[in-house]
Amino acid sequence: MKRLFTAIMMLGVALLTSCKKDEIDKTATVDMAGEWYVTVDVVDENGELLLGEDPYGIGSFIVITSNTAENVPEKMYVSDCGNFWEFQVPVTADPKAMTFKTEGDVANLSYEGCNVTLTDGRITYGGAVTPSGMKVDAIEFRVVFDDDSNGFIHRIHGFRYTGLVADE
Repeated sequence: MKRLFTAIMMLGVALLTSCKKDEIDKTATVDMAGEWYVTVDVVDENGELLLGEDPYGIGSFIVITSNTAENVPEKMYVSDCGNFWEFQVPVTADPKAMTFKTEGDVANLSYEGCNVTLTDGRITYGGAVTPSGMKVDAIEFRVVFDDDSNGFIHRIHGFRYTGLVADE
């Protein structure tokens, strides 16, 4: 009985020590993907505010940047999750420069009849400070919707979402 117990223990130790954790692959746009807590302003071509801060009275909302099914570093999606204009667009990304944009007007994947131009997209490591005082990544881009009768340039900017109540 003692030998059986010892044999089982040795087998258990051998099995436990021989197990390896599987490596989990990261997506091609892992450094650029995430949830962002942003606000929107209306600006002119030079980036100057036209209608003051938060002209729509929306306050802060979530934008998502995510990988495409192709899982290549040069492509990702940008979506406002229906929080602002209800848009989702594919963009060309440059993970080394941390920049992104659409290639001209692209179809809005959230609803038909709207083309979107997204320009000057960039993510800056440690480029923002949250309301709670944490240094986090910043995001900024300009977006124009062809179904906007005013033809406004919207500047969307903010910081990587922390999930902390103090940062909302």
